[in-house]
Parts: sequence; structure tokens; C-alpha cells
Amino acid sequence: MTACSSGTGTGWKAQKTYGARMARKGFWREALFRFERAAVEKPDDPEVLNNLAVAYESLGESAKALTTYKRALELAPSDPRIKRNYARFAESYTAQQRAGGAPATPTP
Repeated sequence: MTACSSGTGTGWKAQKTYGARMARKGFWREALFRFERAAVEKPDDPEVLNNLAVAYESLGESAKALTTYKRALELAPSDPRIKRNYARFAESYTAQQRAGGAPATPTP
């Protein structure tokens, strides 16, 4: 039997889909949980890793976001979405490091 279309199934695709839905609603902790579950099953899927990195970034976990973005880029160096997300993150991360401040907490 396949995972149900509501995204609450246990397969990695269902986890990724449900995580994306939660992210769009601003429920970043739930999104992170789902993306982490998907990454357990598909640790080398660049799209899953990109989503995971975005969730880490949104929750202020910059070091994890950086590591995860870099891994996603290693796996898919020409993916425009991953490149765009990483570039945006890197610009913000670098500015924060120069300022010596902690990342701002995202508003859901």
C-alpha cells in the first residue's frame, strides 16, 4: 500500500510533502521534524537536504543550515533553487558573522 495523499504517510515522499506544507504555513518545527524523517530514508536527496537546510535556517540553527546547504550543493551543484537558497542564506549568515550577532528569529 502506498502513502496516503494527505502527506501523513510514513514514506520519505510523504514526509517531504507534509513538511513542505507545514513550512508554507510557518510551522517550522513540524516541517523540520518531517524533513529530518525524510532525510533518514533519503540522506543523499538534494531536494530533501535543501528543504532541511531551509527549516534549520528558519529556526535559527545556522551552523546546521550551512552544513546541510553545502551537502545539498555537493549533490546537485547546478540546481537553481538550491543555489538561490544557499546564496540568500550565505549573504545573511556572513552579515551576521561580521556583526557578531545571533541570527534573527524568523516570524511564522
